Amino acid sequence: MSDTDLDTDLHGHGGAASEVALSADSFVAPPATDSLRVDVRQTPGGVVGYEALPDHRLKLHAGAPVAGACQFHRFLYTRGDLDILPAGSTDIWHEESPSTSVVVRMAPALLVRTADEMGLPAERAVLGERHQFRDPQIEHIAWALDAERRAGFPNGRLYTDSLGTALAVQLIAAGPQVAPSPAQGLTRLQLKRVTEFIEAHLDGDLSLAALAEVAGLSASHLKTQFKRSTGQAVHAYVVHRRVDRARSLLLNSELPASLVALESGFSHQSHMARCMRRVLGLTPGEVRRAA
Repeated sequence: MSDTDLDTDLHGHGGAASEVALSADSFVAPPATDSLRVDVRQTPGGVVGYEALPDHRLKLHAGAPVAGACQFHRFLYTRGDLDILPAGSTDIWHEESPSTSVVVRMAPALLVRTADEMGLPAERAVLGERHQFRDPQIEHIAWALDAERRAGFPNGRLYTDSLGTALAVQLIAAGPQVAPSPAQGLTRLQLKRVTEFIEAHLDGDLSLAALAEVAGLSASHLKTQFKRSTGQAVHAYVVHRRVDRARSLLLNSELPASLVALESGFSHQSHMARCMRRVLGLTPGEVRRAA
């Protein structure tokens, strides 16, 4: 059977998940968001099922290879294999050994909103069921979301929102190509409002939606136009501003490094140290000793 056949025919299931006893699952969930969450799902082998949910689900195989079968086909999942389960769909199959997957849940409204922001009709936001396919861009974003989950979401909602928007764009991009409108950059007033809002809330959990509201733009348009205006992605700009604030506090105050991290918007001292090394090439201790 060809890869194309697998994409379309792998899980042609005949029954609903509720008709059999499902294997035990283990989920680790992030802080709740309006439109996106990422979980890890572990199953011990045997019958595996997904019940209907109101969200779209993207499943990324994250563990060792696992053989299995559904009603019509045998298969072998390997690390990086992807499945898409549209909102409202169920799925059921049998696996011969324990399995680990990263499952990204996306509210349909995020896909609809992203399609609208791309100037595309609402029907482009409809996902079809797919199984065991590969897509390097989608896989990269899913791994990035999982890395953020495993780290305890240190980068806040702004980073997760950005990854969610990027994932929505990539899922929509599988359809016909549409020429994007040229990015003009933020107006001087928009840039002033956004950067002042960032400075005023640098120690908080900034979100892309909040910054977009300040600019009077959609989230995807803000991302494009902010980078055109500043040469930096929104998240990178915020990290640099937080590093600058932390450096100033380390040089000009007696605050312990743990409090400097919180005052600068980092989730903890280690998070500040990682970002400072990446931006400045120095540790917080080296910065303070230079005072």
